[in-house]
Amino acid sequence: MDFMKEKNYYIFKIKINHLKVFIYFIILISTIFILFYCALQENSFLKEVYAESPIKEKNKNKTVYELQDTFREIYELYKDSVVFISTEKTVRIENPFYNDPFLRRFFNIPNLPDTQKQRGLGTGFIISSDGYICTNHHVVAGMDVVKVKINGREYNAKIIGSDKFVDIALLKVDGVRDLKPVYFGDSDKVRIGDWAIAIGNPFGLDRTFTVGVISAVARKDVDQMGNSHIQTDASINPGNSGGPLINIDGEVIGVNRMIYSQTGGNLGIGFAIPINTAKYVLEELKKHGRVKRGYIGIHIAPITEEIAQELKLQDKKGIVIIGIMDGSPAAKAGLRLGDVILEANGKVINEPDELIRIVNETPIGKGIRLKIHRGKSTLEVLVIIAERPQD
Repeated sequence: MDFMKEKNYYIFKIKINHLKVFIYFIILISTIFILFYCALQENSFLKEVYAESPIKEKNKNKTVYELQDTFREIYELYKDSVVFISTEKTVRIENPFYNDPFLRRFFNIPNLPDTQKQRGLGTGFIISSDGYICTNHHVVAGMDVVKVKINGREYNAKIIGSDKFVDIALLKVDGVRDLKPVYFGDSDKVRIGDWAIAIGNPFGLDRTFTVGVISAVARKDVDQMGNSHIQTDASINPGNSGGPLINIDGEVIGVNRMIYSQTGGNLGIGFAIPINTAKYVLEELKKHGRVKRGYIGIHIAPITEEIAQELKLQDKKGIVIIGIMDGSPAAKAGLRLGDVILEANGKVINEPDELIRIVNETPIGKGIRLKIHRGKSTLEVLVIIAERPQD
């Protein structure tokens, strides 16, 4: 028995000695490597650039590092909440040479497919743990197939509803759970100069993170509908559409929509749909598959000097009707081209946006009482709000 104990002890000591030799060997190799690396740097023509930047030590305890950490935290918070969207549809190839039998025979054109696949890319973000996703209408409109990549796995997505007027779409992915939804902020509190962060898939580059500031709020002249937009210089490019615009608190304040560019690339002028607008649209799409909006069916414009002179107006108060849709509530109420709207429900109107806001806030089926100037007369006209046609 004592012999076995001595034998085991002897074996143990041998293993310990081997381990020590191995550790010493590793230390020796590491030391040689470090000395070699230092000597290499010392003798390298690049030795001057290996010196530590003088700013590094100064910045150690500065708030700039705290801000940098915040950016990193926001990325970690949202890296699994922002999704990659790919789309596909079949389009017919319109070519007179293909469609004309005589030309095909004359030029000996072979039989070729008369359709092709058209593909697109976009971004979206998760708004519920069970798979509801927000993106832009233009990302998915008219597409035959919509796929969403979440955490590296691709799913087929169903379009629950889509609204082209605000450019918001609601998607649903089935067979998922415990997804990470984003956090909504209050876009009414956004101010010029606030930090702005965009995460998306520009040109298919997944989860690209860019930072800028809010350049303007309530931009209303960037689309035909006069919708309000947040302007930012955070880099937004093709493929970013539908992604979130995020504030420094890690809250989504907008849905990235488009850029102003003459080249197709980023020029530092991007626009996002305010999240408070998107919230209402998403709720309507979930309930009805579309957004029920009221309208009265007129085209309006502010009073300019030329319009005031043409209509022989004494001042530029109000807004002028420059178009009326056939069969619209305005047409049925007897409104005419050139009528000047002075008030709506007792509120003075001097800008088109003011009337648009009142129409949007009035339930379908209710009336708006307009005070108008026509010729030399002032009239009151009741216009009943109807549901806006989808087209």
